[in-house]
Amino acid sequence: MNRFYMIIIALLIVPLLHACMATQPVPPAKRPDPLIGKIIRAETGREIDFNTLVNHISEYDVIYLSEKHDNADQHAAQQKIIRALADLLAAEEKKPSIGFEFFAMDHTPDLLKFIDAGNANHSQETEQMIERNLRMKLGWYHQSDTMWQYYYDLLKTARDLNLAVAGLDLSTTLKRRITRKGINGITPIEREAVFSTGLSDKIYKTYMTNILKTVHCGMGHEKMHARLYDTWVARNDKMAHSVNRMHTHGDGPVIVIVGKGHTAYNLGMIDRLAALNPNINQVNVGLTEIRVTPYPLSHYLAPLDLEGYPEHPKADFLWFFQRVSYADPCEKFKESLKKIKRAPE
Repeated sequence: MNRFYMIIIALLIVPLLHACMATQPVPPAKRPDPLIGKIIRAETGREIDFNTLVNHISEYDVIYLSEKHDNADQHAAQQKIIRALADLLAAEEKKPSIGFEFFAMDHTPDLLKFIDAGNANHSQETEQMIERNLRMKLGWYHQSDTMWQYYYDLLKTARDLNLAVAGLDLSTTLKRRITRKGINGITPIEREAVFSTGLSDKIYKTYMTNILKTVHCGMGHEKMHARLYDTWVARNDKMAHSVNRMHTHGDGPVIVIVGKGHTAYNLGMIDRLAALNPNINQVNVGLTEIRVTPYPLSHYLAPLDLEGYPEHPKADFLWFFQRVSYADPCEKFKESLKKIKRAPE
C-alpha cells in the first residue's frame, strides 16, 4: 500500500468512522413532507402525542434517543424529552442519568466535575472559561464549534437538572488503533480496555460490512473494511457495557445520546446490552430524518430482513424531522475515490 493511499485513509475514512459521518450543517433545499413533526409508535403504526411518548418511555430502564449527529432539530427534541422525563420522574423521587456516545468512559470524571459545579450565576467570562477547559479535557478542540455546541448544550441541561452523566465509548486513540491494526493487532494491554460480549456472526458481519462500505462512500479495501468492522463491534460492546454499569448504579432510567446506526433494528448496542443483562428493558426513540425523495410511512416501518435475526422495525418510536441536507455526502469524495481505485494495494 503506497503512502498516498495511507494518507487518504487517515484523512477521510478514520474521521468518518469516529464521528459517525457527522458533518457541518448545510442549509437544505427543504422538501415539505406530511411526516415531519409526527411521532409514530412502530408497533401500531399510529401517531401519538409528545406526552404519550414521554409517559410510555419513562417506564423503561434504558431510553435511546437515537440521532443524526448534525441535526439541530433532533438535539432540541432530545432536550425536550430529557426535561420532560426529569419532571415526570421527580414525582417518584427518581432521576434519569445520561450516557453519551461522543465521550469516552474515561472522560466521565471530567463530565461529573462539570455537573457538580452546578448552575450558579457565573459571570460570562467564568462560564466561557469553564466551557473552554471542559472542551479541552474532552479532546473536542478539533471538532467544529457547531457540533460542540450541540453536546455542550445537552451537558448544560444535565447540569441545570443535576443529572448524572457518563461517557460510554472507547477513547479516540484506542478507536483509531483498532481501525489501523484490527482488534487482533493491538497489544494485550490495550485489549484489556476493550470489553467484549462475544456477540457476532458471519451474517451480521457481512450485513454491517456492507453498511460501512456505503457510509464510507466505497473507500477502502477488504482489510480496511475488516478493521472498520472490528472498531464497530468494539465500540458497541464497550458502550453496552457502560450503559449496563450506569443502570446498575442509578435509581432511574439511563438516557442514551447516540447515533442511530448503533441502535437500528435493535442491533448494535441494544442486542449487546440484552445479552449482558436480559432483565433490562430498553426502548429506542428513533429521531428520523425524512428521505431525500417522498416515501410512505410503511417504508420507514419496514422490519429488518436478516437471516437468523428477529424482524424488528428500525426503532420503537419514530419522530420525523426535516433533513439537514439533500446533497449526496459522497459527492465531494469522488475525485479522491478515483485516485484510490487507481492506487495499488
